Amino acid sequence: MLILQVFIYLQVLDFLTTLVGFKLGASEASPFIAKLIHLSSPAIGVAASKLVGLSIAGVCVATNRVKMLTWANYWYAALIVWNLSMILSGRVTVISTHAPVH
Repeated sequence: MLILQVFIYLQVLDFLTTLVGFKLGASEASPFIAKLIHLSSPAIGVAASKLVGLSIAGVCVATNRVKMLTWANYWYAALIVWNLSMILSGRVTVISTHAPVH
C-alpha cells in the first residue's frame, strides 16, 4: 500500500531532520515528545513518538481509514520542509517535529 509506504518514509525523514536539528541546538515544541525526550534521550524520545505514530497508522489501515494517512502524509511532508528550512536557514531554535512555534 503506497500511502503506508509514504507514511513510513516521512516518519524516517522527520526523525532524521529532527535529530539533525537537535545537533544544531534546536528544541522540541511538542509537549508530548519533549516529555519522552526528558524521560530518555532525544533519539529514544523521538523514536518512541514514531512508534506511537506507526501504531496509529496500523489502526487506520486495519479499520480501513486510509484517508487519515493521506492527511497525515501532507502534515509530515510540511513538517519536514519546515525542519529543513530551519536547518538550512540557521534558525534551528524553532524547529519542531509536530507543530511550528509562533
